[in-house]
Amino acid sequence: MPVFFVCAGLLGLLAVVLGLNVARMRGRKKIYLGDGGDPEMLAAIRAHANLIEWAPLCLLLIYIASDFYGFWMVACLSAVLLVARVLHAGGLLGTIPKGRSLGAIGTAAVLTVASILLIVAGFKLRQY
Repeated sequence: MPVFFVCAGLLGLLAVVLGLNVARMRGRKKIYLGDGGDPEMLAAIRAHANLIEWAPLCLLLIYIASDFYGFWMVACLSAVLLVARVLHAGGLLGTIPKGRSLGAIGTAAVLTVASILLIVAGFKLRQY
């Protein structure tokens, strides 16, 4: 579980950094609402928003799965999610070539695996 908590914390910090990037860019470009039709502003907004859209559900499913699966499964899913989200944000912001697609694939893979693991665990549970 320690790897999960470290990765979750780092994802939280990534959300702060991406949010501050949007705020900094808003001030610099004097765009106070929306993206103002500016592609760089739109990319910054989407990098932050996409993290907020995907990371919480993935983290929740990984956390629930930790009750049924061992350290290595949880650690691997957590680490892959962290790397995927960094790649995705970097790709959207233009700092990591192919990062957007690699990050999206990694995130979808984590969500798929965590979901399947929980479905399997659910079928093994007994109701009394």
